[in-house]
Order: sequence, then structure tokens, then C-alpha cells
Amino acid sequence: MSVVGFGAWEAGGDAWGPNDSEERVIEAVHAGLDAGMTWIDTAEVYGNGVSERIVGRAVRGRRDDVLVFTKVAPSSEGTGFRPDEVRTAIRASLERLDLEDVDLYQLHWPDDTGIPVEETWGAMVSLRDEGLARHVGVSNFDRELIERCETVGRVDSLQNELSLLVQEDREKLLPWLAERGITYLAYSPMGAGLLTGAMRAGTVFPDDDWRSGRRPGDEQPEPFRPGAFEDNIAKVDRLGEIAARLGTTTAALALAWVVSISPTTVAIAGSRNPEHARSNAAAGDLELSAEVLAEIDSIFA
Repeated sequence: MSVVGFGAWEAGGDAWGPNDSEERVIEAVHAGLDAGMTWIDTAEVYGNGVSERIVGRAVRGRRDDVLVFTKVAPSSEGTGFRPDEVRTAIRASLERLDLEDVDLYQLHWPDDTGIPVEETWGAMVSLRDEGLARHVGVSNFDRELIERCETVGRVDSLQNELSLLVQEDREKLLPWLAERGITYLAYSPMGAGLLTGAMRAGTVFPDDDWRSGRRPGDEQPEPFRPGAFEDNIAKVDRLGEIAARLGTTTAALALAWVVSISPTTVAIAGSRNPEHARSNAAAGDLELSAEVLAEIDSIFA
């Protein structure tokens, strides 16, 4: 399994602005796979199934070379976490993906409707036992919820946000997961684009971009709020200086940092641009010295 995989959230075409075309997205997926990525992460809620359908098209004829991960969400936005809903959700995802099974099936975020997580996790374990999902994991969970799941059956993975801008899991959760052999899938490792070096202090996001804070129901992420955004741009500029010295890109350096801080961590890198997908894949080969890691930490401490 490659340390950098293809993230298909953007492929949904609803949270990052519309896709130029599905063919362009598929071209980006193929570029990432051809450059060494071996897995793709999607979800039922990404574009209300659009991402899964595009991923299914992209992996057609290449199933033996790529691992496919997807997720079910609580009933507030997805199919729901009751056992029968979880089973309905995976079958719908498999139909959109045009697959007989997925390599990893995940709970997208904790349920807040009162369904006990143990009940939901029992259904997930059953899917693994039946072979519909080869592995099962969770996303946006904390240690307490993972421990509750593990009273029912093993948790294979956790997908949480981790980047130079969001490091809450680094000190305690990552070492605990490594001890248990639970894979950590880091989403938004480039800070939703902020750590690519492509943004400037005057960058303005379209209203339909979730980072703008102007989409109905969305709160603007803290790193993009006035004041914090400008401060982060200044930090990214310093990161870019290190990248230039190492002969790499700012984005690749940000990705390499994520996969360097824990032995069980891999990174999800999404893009609808084939060239960016190739660059993201190459970041997995970038080795950082202890001195470079310390220099980066001094910027983002």
C-alpha cells in the first residue's frame, strides 16, 4: 500500500466547485495510479454518489492494481448507522462503484442520533466477515469511540484530519494507534490546499467552495478565517523556502511531513489535475532528515 493515496472528495463536484468534466477527473485518477498510488478513498456523500460512480469508472479494468475505500455517513447526510442502513449503504456503494467488494469500508463521522456505536460497529464487523468489505474502519473518531468499537471487533483504520496546520492527533493518538497496528489515514494533509504554496493573502474562494464559509450550513474552517489565513500564508512561504532548498515543491514537502511522523500513517491527497496527482504520488518517495523535520516544526509549532 502506497504511503500517498488518491482522495476523491473533490471528484464529487459539489464542495470544491463543479468538475470541468468527469473525463478530466478520471485522467487525474489514472495519473496518480500510474505514478505509484495504489489506493483511492471516496464516500457516499461526496457529490451524493457522484464520486463513487467516477471512481468506479476510473478503476474499471484495473481492480487488481488498486485498493478502493469508501464510507457510510449518519442519516443527517448519508444512509444512516442502523445495522440495516449500513448494509443498504454498502450495497448501494458497490453498485455505484461497480465492484463486488471494497478493500476498506468506514464510518464517516460519529452519529449524534442516539444509535449506540457498538450496534453500528457490529454491522460493520459482519460486512467484513461476509467479505463485502475486506477491512473496516472509522473516520473523525477519538480514542474513546475506537475503544468502544473494539469491544465488538477490531478497528482496522482511523481516518482523521492531520497536517502541519492541524496536529491534534500527533502527540497522543498517533502513538497509541501505532502500538495497536491501526492504520491512520490522514485527510487534508495539505491543509485543504493552503499548504500547496499556490494561495496568496488575497485569494478569494467561490461561494460554492466550502473554504469560503458562504455555503449554506458551512462554517469557514479556522485556517481560512481572516487573520489566521494571512498568518498561515506567511508560514507556508517559509515552508516553500525549505522545499526550494531541497529541490522539491511546497505541497510535496507538506505531504512528506505527514507520512514521516508515524510508522502507521498514510496520506490522502486529492486533486482533479493530473499533473498535481503525479506530484502528490512522488511525495511518498521524499525522505526528510531529523534536522529538516525539526526546522519545519519550528515554523508550525
